[in-house]
Amino acid sequence: MPSTAGHHSPTRPAVNRRRFLKASFGGSAALVTAPTFASWLAAADAKAATAPAAFVDDYRTNVLANQTPETNAVVRILGGFAEVWKTGDAWNTGTVLRPDVLRANMRYCARITATRTEAQAKEAFVVDRQHQSYAMIGGLGPLADLYRSGAKAVTSITAAPDGTPPGKINDAVPADAPPGSALGAGSYDSQLGKVAKLVDTVRGGFASSNPAKFAYQYPRPWRMNEDSEVVDTGATDEFGYPVYDSQVVVAPQLLRQRAEKPSEDGGFPSGHSNALNLASLAYAYAVPERFQELVTRALDLSHTRIVAGMHSPVDVIGGRIMATALAAATLADPANAELKAAARAQALAYFLEETGATADTLYAYAHAADTATDPYADRDANARAVRPRLTYVLPRQGRDEPLTVPKGAEVLLETRQPYLTAAQRREVLRTTALPGGYVLLDGFEQWGRLNLFAAADGYGAFDSDVTVTLDARAGGFGAADSWRNDIRGDGGLAKRGTGTLTLSGHNRYKGATVVEDGALVAGSPDALGQGDVRVVGGTLRVAEVLRLRGTYLQDGDTTLELPLRENHGPALSVARRAVLGRGSVLALRLDADRPPVAGDVVPVLRAPRLRGRFDRIEVNSDVLRAVPVYTAEGLSVRLVKR
Repeated sequence: MPSTAGHHSPTRPAVNRRRFLKASFGGSAALVTAPTFASWLAAADAKAATAPAAFVDDYRTNVLANQTPETNAVVRILGGFAEVWKTGDAWNTGTVLRPDVLRANMRYCARITATRTEAQAKEAFVVDRQHQSYAMIGGLGPLADLYRSGAKAVTSITAAPDGTPPGKINDAVPADAPPGSALGAGSYDSQLGKVAKLVDTVRGGFASSNPAKFAYQYPRPWRMNEDSEVVDTGATDEFGYPVYDSQVVVAPQLLRQRAEKPSEDGGFPSGHSNALNLASLAYAYAVPERFQELVTRALDLSHTRIVAGMHSPVDVIGGRIMATALAAATLADPANAELKAAARAQALAYFLEETGATADTLYAYAHAADTATDPYADRDANARAVRPRLTYVLPRQGRDEPLTVPKGAEVLLETRQPYLTAAQRREVLRTTALPGGYVLLDGFEQWGRLNLFAAADGYGAFDSDVTVTLDARAGGFGAADSWRNDIRGDGGLAKRGTGTLTLSGHNRYKGATVVEDGALVAGSPDALGQGDVRVVGGTLRVAEVLRLRGTYLQDGDTTLELPLRENHGPALSVARRAVLGRGSVLALRLDADRPPVAGDVVPVLRAPRLRGRFDRIEVNSDVLRAVPVYTAEGLSVRLVKR
């Protein structure tokens, strides 16, 4: 599996692409009736006694000898592309089936490359030439340098030239690299050798994009400039290519890195995007503390393929789809069970030793940098960058059909959400997935609809009651996790186990929330949805303010922890009634920025009806204590000196 491949052609191919270019860039083109992927699938089902095999069971068919959906699992899951493009008998004889999609695809490329900066061109060169597995290490943030050192991972591509280099440039082990160094994910003979091997295995012999490229024969965007209907300026560049008024312009640094044979250099799917996403998911399995950042970086670097002028949005989407399925298939393969477990254990032990962190504090260490040193330190910025890159120019049409999560996909969250069952991880993937109706994403098994960035933030809906158990002794995500999504649905949540779960979305689920053990943290005013809340064990902790739409019940050996802030309303507001049973404790936490002082009367809990009283009220202060002031509609406390 080579790290990079040639992508330049100094000799202009003398071919005519006018027919499909008119449909792609502009002009008129008739829709062509052709066999679609859906009709193939129907025909295949009619001929066979059983449906096509699940991708995870059939991924090893992705070899060059197999280039049809009947014989190749990758070609099959990318079959949504057959709805927009009909492959011809040669690389330049394909037919546009959806001019709206492919015209938007080409115009996006032209716009992006026309506004590209010199810095972006240089970044695109580095991504093009550097080993993709090495490029993804940057997604590890504060752990990246430690990884490079421990894995003995090196590269010779660290910067881009100012202009067009005279010949092809490929990554190599630098002459001054330490002994035993290796390209990509690193050396197997290193402190992180199992992780390096896992990355290479996920990117192994059945992960090539070439069979699908040959099957679909969709040209790269820069090859479509010639003979197109855009305005010809009459000028040519130094390589003899015509210059157009509106065209896809390849980054200067990459002009001589292009492949020379159009018939062997298809655009769909993007091989770099496939490789980057494969590497990201392998690293994310071994180092789930940086799961979302790695997913973000893979999409970020894949976008540079468009910026470079080397690929189009549909190419990049295709690379992501196949990588998601291939990573799941490889990780779910029983043959790799021992390796993936060893890689996760090795990575955790290494980073704990090198950082001095514990399993419970490693996540904080991995997110300690700011955006000046970690480009992916801002989670909200990551989310804003990820969402449009999952669909790019694809229009959405039709109804939102429910997603059946592809077999085996849940393995992608195995180390990120180890406290959930496989069935629960499938529900996370289903309830956070993209809606249906995107033509390229709706292929066989719909792998393109999975939104792994969102899935890392927990459920998107409680369509039935959910029980989650976290164990404080498990460490890491098994002991504590945060669900940031806006959770909807008719179901509710039961929190069990000694660990801690934080909900911080604008949640609208209708079922009850029950705290049975450990801690449930309400990280937003609407964190606990619209149903009743019952604390029958453990602790309910409110970060700032909590609004409950139903009733509140606290009973037994339980704790309600609320913040106290000067000149602030009640931290807990209950829409219906509040019932306090025996054994219930109120723990008050003084606000660090605006703490109330002795003599202040601070509202704590407000409800139309309040029944019962707390057995004990605690304050995290050596000098203050709280005197309760109960009314029929709530509770305030008067702070006095001890």
